[in-house]
Amino acid sequence: MSTAETVRDGAVREGFVHDGAVPEGFVHDESAHDGSGVRERTPARRAAAPWHADPYVRALHAGRGPLFLRRADGWMLPLDVERWCADADAADRTVLRRCQGPILDIGCGPGRLVAALALHGRPCLGIDVSQAAVARTVRAGGPALCRSVFEPLPGEGRWGTALLIDGNIGIGGDPRALLARVAQLMAPDGLLIVEAAAADVDERVRVRVDDGRGDMGTAFPWARVGLRALLRHAHAAGWGPVEQWTARDRGFVSLRRTPPLPRSATER
Repeated sequence: MSTAETVRDGAVREGFVHDGAVPEGFVHDESAHDGSGVRERTPARRAAAPWHADPYVRALHAGRGPLFLRRADGWMLPLDVERWCADADAADRTVLRRCQGPILDIGCGPGRLVAALALHGRPCLGIDVSQAAVARTVRAGGPALCRSVFEPLPGEGRWGTALLIDGNIGIGGDPRALLARVAQLMAPDGLLIVEAAAADVDERVRVRVDDGRGDMGTAFPWARVGLRALLRHAHAAGWGPVEQWTARDRGFVSLRRTPPLPRSATER
């Protein structure tokens, strides 16, 4: 099956189709598609999708690295492609056990979390800007859609859980803007689970995907956020911590929207 055919099959699942059924309260998002059921990708939108860079696509096809995010100053962050392309591990399962309701995996990559959820009959959807990642997710059995979190998405305002795992709090290079956008996607009592960087860091940079052998993709904005910074950004965006835990040296925090403070009599 070609990549285009695989992505088309995945897009058909956009309405959370599982065994032919669509969970109550969710609808197909037809407006964002052409007649074939595939999201139309304009040249400008393709150029804005850094994870289409050849080093990343080749790593996904191979299921292994080396692969890095490279800053302009030459510092490189190793990317754990082998773990991403494997089955969900023990640390991942601590996340999956906490999920509630329909689950949106933002930046699903090759789809190990979505595939694990789908295997157990959980309503879920992965989104990613990389067609290669979406294709691999669908082949693994997970429903997935090639789209940015900042574009219109199905089920807005009704997701029970959203996931920002494997550093995906860095998407867009602005954690507060991302957290505000995720709030729009969630049900009022929805749960957001975020993986924080191991280091005590709070940086916004431009990076390139680098294979360590001189082949690099185009530059794009990214952020790295440790736990303290994550909690600070979450508070500013109206999220409150529910639980923090560590598994296999990876740190996670779950968050819910905090209710607005009541206005004082003088403000009314």
